Amino acid sequence: MFGDYVFEKSAGQYKKKICLIDSDNLETKARYSSVFQAHGFHVVHYIDDLTFRVNYSALLDSDEQKMVIIAASDCYIPYDILAKCYVCKLSYKYLFPNLNDMVLREQSGLNIELLTLAYQHDFENHTDRKDTETFLRLKMYSRGIIECYLRQQYQEIISLISSNVSYRTWLRVAELKANIDLMAAKYDISFETSEINRLFCSYAMADFGKLSSEINPDTPVLVSSAMEFIHDRSDKFVLIVMDGMSEFDWGILKQSFNDIPYNQKAVFAMIPSTTSVSRQCLLSGKYPSQLMEPWKQSKEKAEFIECARKLGFKDSQIGYARGYNAEFSSFVKCGAVIILDIDDLVHAQYQGRVGMLNDDTVLMEQNKLSGMVKRFLKQGYDVYISADHGNTPSIGLGRLMGTGLEMETKSHKMIVLKDFADKESLIERYGLMEYPKYYLPKEYDYLICKVGESLDIKGEEVMTHGGISLDEVVVPFISIRAEDYNG
Repeated sequence: MFGDYVFEKSAGQYKKKICLIDSDNLETKARYSSVFQAHGFHVVHYIDDLTFRVNYSALLDSDEQKMVIIAASDCYIPYDILAKCYVCKLSYKYLFPNLNDMVLREQSGLNIELLTLAYQHDFENHTDRKDTETFLRLKMYSRGIIECYLRQQYQEIISLISSNVSYRTWLRVAELKANIDLMAAKYDISFETSEINRLFCSYAMADFGKLSSEINPDTPVLVSSAMEFIHDRSDKFVLIVMDGMSEFDWGILKQSFNDIPYNQKAVFAMIPSTTSVSRQCLLSGKYPSQLMEPWKQSKEKAEFIECARKLGFKDSQIGYARGYNAEFSSFVKCGAVIILDIDDLVHAQYQGRVGMLNDDTVLMEQNKLSGMVKRFLKQGYDVYISADHGNTPSIGLGRLMGTGLEMETKSHKMIVLKDFADKESLIERYGLMEYPKYYLPKEYDYLICKVGESLDIKGEEVMTHGGISLDEVVVPFISIRAEDYNG
C-alpha cells in the first residue's frame, strides 16, 4: 500500500535509475523498498561516495539493470551520480501535500499504511494543524478505513503465499499477519486470519525438515542456530528469551523501544512449539533429538552452559538468570535471561487476543523489558531478544488423560507416543495429524492438533501453544548493538 504509493510517486514504473532522498526516514517506518525489489530494482542504501563507487558503479552505468538509491537528506551525493538518476525527495510534505507535515512527524507510532489508505480516500485540504489532527483522529481511524485496511493487508498476504513460497516468505507473512490480528483486536473488529495458519501448517508438514540446510546472513533460520549466529556477530552479548512471545505480543512490547535502535527479524521455533523442547534448542544450539531431556526443563541451564563452552567461553564468562532484575558480573560475556511473563499471561487468558492486547499493553507500559535492555546496552552488551514459541487461540477438543509420554508443558497440542496400539483411534477420534518427526527423537510417534484446536476441555476457548500454526512457530528475533545505542 504505502510502498506502492511511493513507487508510483517516484516514477518507478517509468525510470530505471532512481535516487530517493528520504528526508523523513520513511524506509525505516514502512520498508517501501520491498516494492521496488518486487519490481526488479536493486535496492542500495547510500552510505558514502567511496562505498557506493566501489560496490555499485557498474550497476549505475548499466543500461539494463534497475536500481533505486535510498539516502538520508544529510548525505552528500556527488553530482555525477545524481545526474544519472531520477531524483525524488521523499517526505511527508511531498507524499501527503493536503496534510500538515509537522503534525505527521509528531505522531508516535504513526501507521503509515493506514495513513496512505485514508489519504487516498479523502480529497479535502487538511493542511491546517487542527484539521490534520481531526483527520487522523476521525478519518484515519474510522471503522470503515480500518476494515478496508485489514482486507487489503490480508489480500497482500494471500498473494505472497499463492505461489513459490519459501521459508523467507513465511517469516515476512508472520509479521504481516500479526499486524492484522493486532489491529483487529485493538479496534474490536472480527477478522478471520486462520486460513493463513492452515496454509502454513501444510507448508510445515511438508518442508519444515528442510530448514536445517538453509543459511540466512540476516537471521538464524531455526532457533537451534541462534547461539552460533549471535556468537559470530558479538563478542559480548545477552540473549533475552521471552517465553511464549509471538509476533503479536512483540508488536505491542516494541512500543516502549522508540528510543532503542533495534533490528527486527524472525526465526522458526521448533515443533512441537513447547518450552521444554524449543527453549532448550534455542539455548543449547541443538536439535530436539540431541537434547539430554527434550520433554523436561531440568537440564536447560546445563545445556546453555555446555553450548557457551563449545563457543569458546570460560565458565566465569557465562551467565544464566531469570527475571527483569538479572545482573551479571563484569566478567560475563555470554549471558541468557529467561522472562516468563507472556507465557504466564497466555495460559491464564480466556479473552483471546483482545485479552492479550490488554495484558501486553500493561506489561509494555511498565517498561520492564526496555529498561532491562537499556541497562545491558549501557554495560556494553549487544542484546538479542527472541522467544521459544508464540501462541494462538484454540478451541478444546476434550482432555486426554494418561495417554503417551508426559511432557513438562501447560499446552495440550501434541501427543508423544511410544509402543501405543491405539494411535489410529486417537487420530480418528480427535482429528489429529501424524507429525513427520522432523528433528525429533525417532523412537516416538507424534500426533499434533490441527490449527485452531487443542486437547483442552471440550468447547473451551483458550490461548495456548505447542502446535504447528504460524502464530506459534515463527517468532521475533531482535538484535540491538551496544555501539548503536551508546554512540
